[in-house]
Amino acid sequence: MAEYRVPPRQSAPSASPERRFNRGDTVAAGFYLLFVGVFSFLPIALPEQLAQDPLLAAYAVNVTFYLAAAVLAWLASRRAIATELRLLAARPVLTAAAIPGGVLLMLLVSMVAVVLAGPAEIPVNQQAAQDLVTGLPPLLVIPMVVVLAPFVEEYVYRHLLIGKLSRYVNIWICAGLSVLLFAGIHVVGKQDFTAPVLAPYLAMGAVLVAVYIWAGKNFMLSYGVHAAKNLLAVLLTYAVPAELLQQ
Repeated sequence: MAEYRVPPRQSAPSASPERRFNRGDTVAAGFYLLFVGVFSFLPIALPEQLAQDPLLAAYAVNVTFYLAAAVLAWLASRRAIATELRLLAARPVLTAAAIPGGVLLMLLVSMVAVVLAGPAEIPVNQQAAQDLVTGLPPLLVIPMVVVLAPFVEEYVYRHLLIGKLSRYVNIWICAGLSVLLFAGIHVVGKQDFTAPVLAPYLAMGAVLVAVYIWAGKNFMLSYGVHAAKNLLAVLLTYAVPAELLQQ
């Protein structure tokens, strides 16, 4: 597959102007890892009103975390984001086609991975996300699931683990690490690391890594694919009757 390139006539800057880790990256990644570790293994004290409503409590914790993490990630990578958006804007047709194409590829690869992994097993994380979507209105769910969460995850697992770490480690090692950690973080503290549980996340991570590298290490494009996939999942969840989802 040909690498995503800016037309030669344009003197566009590199896809990522800052390849070195900076202080903002340390703060953002540290906050992300600390929260994920605490949230995965330790109970979180909540106000009594939230504690009485588990669904609202889960939403409050998650949206607070993703909002804070997204702000930190944006502050650390805003220059790279501006540059990468300019690069995508230079090829609008290809960019527009790459997002639905990436989503379709993700769905196909995920289907194959699930079939090969053996008997289907719904991950706890996926079931929790489904319960959140069906139990809350779209105006609450979409900003977190479609806008904030994919941005934070693409910043951590693509921009940092591949874009910046590949300065010091072979890029394919970084790519493999990105896929494994992306899948593992969705399961850790919730379920055993079994093939049926990990398969959809491994497939999703692999496609996002492929899109990111193909685009010249542009995590704004992988973010667009990730967000579009999540939006499709949310819309389908709202469209399908709750009785069918429970089956």
